[in-house]
Amino acid sequence: MAIDLKAGFTRGPTEPSTGARKFAKAAAGAVSRQANAVAVGAAAPPYTATGLTLAVGFLAFAIGFVMGRSSVDGRQSYW
Repeated sequence: MAIDLKAGFTRGPTEPSTGARKFAKAAAGAVSRQANAVAVGAAAPPYTATGLTLAVGFLAFAIGFVMGRSSVDGRQSYW
């Protein structure tokens, strides 16, 4: 009797995953593979990864600055 109970708790589900569970499992595998690829790519040339990170940060700052400046009313004077 103990063997029957043990069999159900030590194995995976008897039915294959379908629907959302299958999609979530596939998505988790894809994210894991991409994260591994990024880590390997960043480890090889560290200066390239640093430069790319700085470039993306600068571009994001510039876009935010321009959008912030364009949203200010130009007719108002602070001084």
